[in-house]
Amino acid sequence: MTVQDVRAFNRFYTGVIGALDYGRHLYAPYTLTESRVLYELAQVPHLDAADLRTGLDLDAGYLSRILNKFEEGGLIERGPSQSDPRRRRVRLTARGREAAGLLDERARDTVGALLDTVAPEDRSRLAEAMRTIRTVLGDEQPREEVVLREPRPGDLGWIVQRNAALYAAEYGWNTDYEGLVARIVADFAEDHDPHLERVWIAESGGRPVGCVMCVRDDAPGTARLRLLLVEPGARGRGVGDRLVGAVVGFAREVGYHDLVLWTNDVLSSARRIYRRHGFALVAEKPHRSFGKDLVGQDWRLDLRESGE
Repeated sequence: MTVQDVRAFNRFYTGVIGALDYGRHLYAPYTLTESRVLYELAQVPHLDAADLRTGLDLDAGYLSRILNKFEEGGLIERGPSQSDPRRRRVRLTARGREAAGLLDERARDTVGALLDTVAPEDRSRLAEAMRTIRTVLGDEQPREEVVLREPRPGDLGWIVQRNAALYAAEYGWNTDYEGLVARIVADFAEDHDPHLERVWIAESGGRPVGCVMCVRDDAPGTARLRLLLVEPGARGRGVGDRLVGAVVGFAREVGYHDLVLWTNDVLSSARRIYRRHGFALVAEKPHRSFGKDLVGQDWRLDLRESGE
């Protein structure tokens, strides 16, 4: 990415924002900054002026003039802060809440009209792109709870796409790997025993952030763990541990004796997870796959021993 890329995006997005407020009715009779102040006050019942100034990065004199205008108009009340008598607490009056509600309703209607121009199949991609920009540029959002669930329509395709994209980006693997993942997923989709085979999707904030599969192996009484993946933004949160733990618990519960998996030595984070769950390395062999020279590894977990 270059400086020119960022400036071009800024010009484009500024145009989008301008189009949203075509005719300048969205914030009337307030300015954009005044509307931001009303919005922030509507989010918290009691807010100190100093916190409001810091949160919106406003000049103290400028904010004071806005608050004076709001107080004269009956939109806010000011008094001593409960946490520090030297500070001033600000809160909306009933009239102020009504004004903030009207602005919020206009904003919702305007953005809703914009989204109506976006094809339904593109909306999740747009939302993901927005989240990515905020995360990469340092907008720290509260971490959403991660839940493990069964796959929904479209999730199996997501497994193929994300495996291909992430391994290409992080390890330089070519489309041979995508073909392998596609075959594994297709075999599961076309013919699997729901009592003995499962897929788990890790979800956070309404979107998939990880996956893993448990399928029958050729050897009797043996299950195979496949396609463990955790999105970069969800790493460090124990998602991989939970996914592997789900496979181990399921395999033991339905009566498998052994749980096996094949991986490569470059996947160090995944190997640490397997080792923590009691898997042991039983064999390794160099090979040329996915456009790279790799060392493949076979790992095994004796479910009878680990379950005692």
